[in-house]
Amino acid sequence: MKKIFSLILVLFFIAAVVAGCGQKAADTSGANTSNQAAQNNQNQTAESNNSGNGAANTGSDDSLERVKKAGKITIGIDDAFPPLEFRDDKNQLVGYDIDLSREAAKRLGVEAEWIPTEWNGVILALNSKKFDIIWSGMSMTADRAKQVDFSPAYLNEAQVVVVKANDDSIKTQDDLKGKIVGTQLGSTSEEAANKIEGLKELKKYSKFTEAFLDLANNRTQAIVVDELVGRYYMTKRPNEFKVAFPLVKEPIGIAFRKEDKALREALVKVLEEMKQDGTMAQISRKWFGEDISTLEDIKF
Repeated sequence: MKKIFSLILVLFFIAAVVAGCGQKAADTSGANTSNQAAQNNQNQTAESNNSGNGAANTGSDDSLERVKKAGKITIGIDDAFPPLEFRDDKNQLVGYDIDLSREAAKRLGVEAEWIPTEWNGVILALNSKKFDIIWSGMSMTADRAKQVDFSPAYLNEAQVVVVKANDDSIKTQDDLKGKIVGTQLGSTSEEAANKIEGLKELKKYSKFTEAFLDLANNRTQAIVVDELVGRYYMTKRPNEFKVAFPLVKEPIGIAFRKEDKALREALVKVLEEMKQDGTMAQISRKWFGEDISTLEDIKF
């Protein structure tokens, strides 16, 4: 009987110990679950805050504020692109775009600073923040619109084939077969020239002035240029060059970095004011003898 009673006490003690351990494990598991839930909630809150901060940073646009704080707007140009921008006999920058951008900068309350740039890399230079905008007779194309945002077109022009004034052999694209043709590297003139079939050679120059020089010296038989540039040269040297025929029509606009929405909005508003009050027309007549200015939204 005594043995039986002792055995019962031992069994009772073991059962109590097992129950206690089970309860402790359950309590520990519950605590761990609670702690893990709290940690998860904390992590989610941190992620939410970080996400919110990232959105705020992405959405910020200080482009206009940055220009006004600097007191100037920097402008990428090709400084050998008459009559839009070129150097006079005193090496001063002059031209239609120079006058327009100077007035626009004044209305923004800043100075204009022009930065001559190799045209072949001008969009890369803009997106690398070498300057604030490109305002240099840039033709607006769907391909360029993937890389930059454009203002409304402020001029309309065409790509044309220019030959020597005494050359009546070139009147159509077919007449260019077997010929040496020149154009500017990295320009939409080059794009248009690349579509001409049957050329003997397409020479590419860093500036249009070099292309005209080779044409004058019979190193090419024709060149593909922006219409405004071609016609300007013809007014300066009327007996030397002529436009043979047009290739493609193109609008011209100001290029902005895609994130610089505030700067684009402010500058377009200034252009609208200049169009309405006759300033654009006045500057156009100065350089072209008539008002060929426009302000037209272009969709791509």
